[in-house]
Amino acid sequence: MAKIIVVTSGKGGVGKTTTSASFATGLAQEGHSTVVIDFDVGLRNLDLIMGCERRVVYDFVNVINKEANLNQALIRDKRVENLSILPASQTRDKEALTEEGVGGVIKDLAERFEYVICDSPAGIEQGAIMAMRFADEAIVVTNPEVSSVRDSDRILGLLGSKTVRAENGSGPIKEHLVITRFDPTRANLGEMLSVEDIQELLAIPLLAVIPESESVLNASNLGAPVILDDDSRAGQAYSDCVKRFLGQDLPHRFLEVQKKGFMSRLLGR
Repeated sequence: MAKIIVVTSGKGGVGKTTTSASFATGLAQEGHSTVVIDFDVGLRNLDLIMGCERRVVYDFVNVINKEANLNQALIRDKRVENLSILPASQTRDKEALTEEGVGGVIKDLAERFEYVICDSPAGIEQGAIMAMRFADEAIVVTNPEVSSVRDSDRILGLLGSKTVRAENGSGPIKEHLVITRFDPTRANLGEMLSVEDIQELLAIPLLAVIPESESVLNASNLGAPVILDDDSRAGQAYSDCVKRFLGQDLPHRFLEVQKKGFMSRLLGR
């Protein structure tokens, strides 16, 4: 049976789409058929990060409105087998995401794929509610700052009340925490929340800590999920994230300040 996973947070700019793209790519790399849906109707950024913006002909709303079928709208990734993208519309508003329409599309996708990843827009309006509505599991993305964590806490409340699982009593959504843009040096100086602070405030299991890294921006500009950059610390952290989600017991890396090697100290780097 397919798993429906929403990648969500209340605040914008925390890395939801970056996480959705890398998480979906990592699942496909591990051999699982995966589709990632962009719920950010009106803006649409997932296709840019996935590098398929020029291949978009039909979108999620076209499928909901029966103006196109899934075969026409789904875009197969050219780099990773088993991975497809369902882009959002740039010309409609979020009210186009009706519960009946979204539910029908997700049901059809669940018959084709092992994992359906729902990339939620920021906020708590229609698009975000529809992204989480049919979820079995949730990846809550937060930055190590108070406003981001507070907004994520509100999202946890919605996951416990506004989803189909919450309404029909079929069991709670399994929640996972991903902390992005973490810098252990700044955390030690008290300039950002520590991992322990965030865990205490949100009280959900920690899935991954993604370090602050220029490679995330570089990957986005290149139209490639950062998980494909094996040499970057962020790419390695997302790879660990996927493997941990699939059941591997891996220690969390990049939580401590990197020690400089002899040559770095000698050269003042």
